[in-house]
Amino acid sequence: MTINMDLSVIILNYNTKDFLLPCIKGMVNHTSDLDYEIIICDNASTDGSVHYIKEKILPRFPQVKLLESKENKGFSAGNNLGISRSSGRYCLIMNPDIVIWDNSLKAMADYMDANPKVGIAGPRLLSPDGSLQHFVYRFPSPQVLAYRRTPLARLGFAQAAIKKYLMMDWDHRDNRPVDWVQGSCMIVRREAIARVGLMDERFFLFLEDTDWCRRFWDAGWEVRYLSDVEIIHYHGRASVSSHFYLSFFNKMSWIHLSSALKYFRKWGLSQIGT
Repeated sequence: MTINMDLSVIILNYNTKDFLLPCIKGMVNHTSDLDYEIIICDNASTDGSVHYIKEKILPRFPQVKLLESKENKGFSAGNNLGISRSSGRYCLIMNPDIVIWDNSLKAMADYMDANPKVGIAGPRLLSPDGSLQHFVYRFPSPQVLAYRRTPLARLGFAQAAIKKYLMMDWDHRDNRPVDWVQGSCMIVRREAIARVGLMDERFFLFLEDTDWCRRFWDAGWEVRYLSDVEIIHYHGRASVSSHFYLSFFNKMSWIHLSSALKYFRKWGLSQIGT
C-alpha cells in the first residue's frame, strides 16, 4: 500500500443515497489545504444507490471513488474494505448523514499530527438544531445496555447509570481522553491500525466501534474527544422502538443484542476506562 495523501474519508453506504450528495458537497466546499480522497463503500444497497453515485456524484467529484460490495457484510466489513483500499495517513470513518463545515477535516488531521499518541479521535457532534449529541461514552456494562432498552430506564438508578455511560456528567467543552467514540465519525491513525488491526468483522452492526477503541487502548493508543471540531449529524437510533414491546419485532434490536453478547463474550463483564 502506498501512502500518498493526508486523509482518506470512508463513507459506508447502505440505502442512504439521499444523504450522499449533501455530505460530499459539504466536504468539498468546506475543506482546504488538505490532500484527501473520498471512498464510498456501497454495502449492496437496494435503493438505486450505485446508479445514483455513478450518475450524480462521480462525474462531479473526481476525488470520489466507489467500491461495490456484492453483499451486505455489515459495518465492520464494509469499512474494512474502504480502509484496505485507501491511501491516506489517516482514515476518517464517516456515516453519510454527516455534514462537514468550517474545514473540520483539516482540523482533525492537524490534531492527529500534533498528538502522535492518539490512535482514534472523534469530533463534537451536533444535531441540525445545534444541540449536543452524546456520542462518546464510557465502556458499557451489561446492565446499562439493558436499561436503555427496557422500561427500567425510567427508574432513578437506571437513569443515573445511563447518564454516566453517556458521559452526561461532563459538559463536553474540553478535549479529553474518552473510553470510546462512535463510528459515525472517527479519525484513525493508519500506523495504529497496522498495529491494532482492522475492525472485528464478527460484529455485523453495533459495538464494533466500542471493541475497536478498547483494542486501541489495550495497544497503548489514546482515544480522544475533540470539543473544538464541530460537525452536524442527522441521526436516528434505529435499534430502539418508542415502546418496549415493539422492540421484540425490531430487527435492529436483535442485531444489537447479538453484538452485545459477542462483545461481553470477548471482553468479559469487567469495565475499565474513565
